[in-house]
Amino acid sequence: MTNESDWENSADNPRARYIVPNLDRALVMLELLSSRPEGINVSDLGVELKIPKNSAFRIAVTLENRGFLEKVEGTKRYRLTPRLLVLGAMSVTDANLFEKSIDVMRRLRDATGETALLGTMIDGEGVVLDQALGTHHFKFAVDAGTRFCLHTAAPGKAMLAAMPEEERVQRVMKMKLPRFTANTITTHEAFLEHLRVVGERGYGFDLAEEMEGQTCIGAAIRGATGGVIAALWITAPSSRIPDSQLDSFGAVVKAHADEISGRFGAVLSQMA
Repeated sequence: MTNESDWENSADNPRARYIVPNLDRALVMLELLSSRPEGINVSDLGVELKIPKNSAFRIAVTLENRGFLEKVEGTKRYRLTPRLLVLGAMSVTDANLFEKSIDVMRRLRDATGETALLGTMIDGEGVVLDQALGTHHFKFAVDAGTRFCLHTAAPGKAMLAAMPEEERVQRVMKMKLPRFTANTITTHEAFLEHLRVVGERGYGFDLAEEMEGQTCIGAAIRGATGGVIAALWITAPSSRIPDSQLDSFGAVVKAHADEISGRFGAVLSQMA
């Protein structure tokens, strides 16, 4: 790891004069936290990075302010947010999530005929990362980077429902729940109960809750430690997915999402 003397003894590095020490420390901190999904408190960050606690604190607060770090609920530990995943997924040089997902998305599209999408959460919203367009003449298309409300979207519900209960409750209680249609859930209590059902089922629905005539079905994708990192879903005109077929479509979506989770090393049997 980096220590204080590194900045003073780097004269032999021809590029040392151009390095911004605090930026370099911030990047090292991100690298460290990427291997510690449970999070690290400021004191331990200072020890492991061999920098003063005050320096570690300022860097962590700066990264938290920019949305790259967050506090683990009920603790003083910092951990990475999905923002880096979003940046990495959108970068042409880092196709890790895409590499593990693109063929599965296409097979889900082929199996259902509907547009299959990949997305994650950031700043209390969902964000679309990629899509495989449906095979029907009439199909939904959504631009990468499009944000969506978590309380109406199937992928948002699936990701929230897959979180530990305490984290889920705390996140939901901070959310605004605007009404879009007559089907929109607009109270925290009702939404939490709805998420309980989603969690038991393993996939979430959007039954014209944000847009009339649209149905979405989504399931969460987990990383190696079991934490939620993304979601996979399909979106279709409600007329093509009648209520009697919701669960059969849901099972198909979940099976494909679980396949991606497995590629990240998630042991799903231990999370049931």
